[in-house]
Amino acid sequence: MVKAIFFDVDGTLVSFKTHKVPASTREALRLLRAKGVKVFIATGRPKMLMMEAVGDLEFDGYVTLNGSHCFTADHQDIYKNCIPKDDIERLTSYCRRYPEIPFVFVDENGWYITHINDDVENVSRLLEVSVPPLMSAEAMRNKDVLQIMGYFGESEEPKFFSEVLTHCVPMRWHPLFADIIVRGNSKSEGIDRVLAYYGIDLSETMAFGDGGNDIPMLRHVALGVAMGNAAEPVRSAANYVTTSVDDDGILNALKHFNVL
Repeated sequence: MVKAIFFDVDGTLVSFKTHKVPASTREALRLLRAKGVKVFIATGRPKMLMMEAVGDLEFDGYVTLNGSHCFTADHQDIYKNCIPKDDIERLTSYCRRYPEIPFVFVDENGWYITHINDDVENVSRLLEVSVPPLMSAEAMRNKDVLQIMGYFGESEEPKFFSEVLTHCVPMRWHPLFADIIVRGNSKSEGIDRVLAYYGIDLSETMAFGDGGNDIPMLRHVALGVAMGNAAEPVRSAANYVTTSVDDDGILNALKHFNVL
C-alpha cells in the first residue's frame, strides 16, 4: 500500500511549456490527500523558488536542494546539511581566478550569483524564474551555504571536484549547469529523513521524476515513475514510464497502479 509519494517539481509537477501545474495533477494531489496518502516535494530548487512554483498546492513536507534541506508543512526543519567551509574557501579562490564562470550560492534565506552571462539568462527563461542578485563569493564565506550551482560543462567535473569542492558532488539535470551538494546528500537521503520523521516505511513509497537528479530517488523508493518527457537514463532507472507532464502523466500513473 502506498502511503507516501514524492514529486519532483520542474518537468514533473510543473510543465516546462506552460510553467504551470496541470489541472489533472492538481486534482490528483487533492484526491491523494483526501485518501490519507501523504504527498511530498522532492526538488533541486531552494525553498523560496519551490514555494513559488507550487503556489497554493498543499504538501505534507518538502525535500529541497536535492536533499540538503528537508522540512515539514509548517516549515519546521527535519534535516539540513551545509557545504563545508573549506570547500567554500577553495571556491572563493577559484572564483577570483575565473570570474567569468557563474556560481550560484544558496542559503536558507535566498540565492545569489557571482556573474551573469547568456547561459544564466537562458536557464532563467527556461525555468521562468528571476536571475539571482549579484554577490561575490567572498561575501558568502560566512554564510551557511546549502547548495551551489556551477555553470560549467560535464567534462569539467572530474578536475573541479577533485581540486575545488572536494566534499561535494554534482547533481546534473541540465547541460549548462550542475546543482552541487555535499557528498552523501541526495533526494533519496532526504526521503529517508522525511520517512523517519513521519514513521513511514520505504516499502510504502512512490516517487515521480524526470531529471538526472531524480535517478537516486527513483531507484530508492518502492515504486519509481519516470515522466514521459524524461531522458533515457531516467527512464531506465524507473519501474514505470508514464506519459509526459503535459499529457496527464501523474494522474495516468496513479490510475495505472490503482493508487487512485
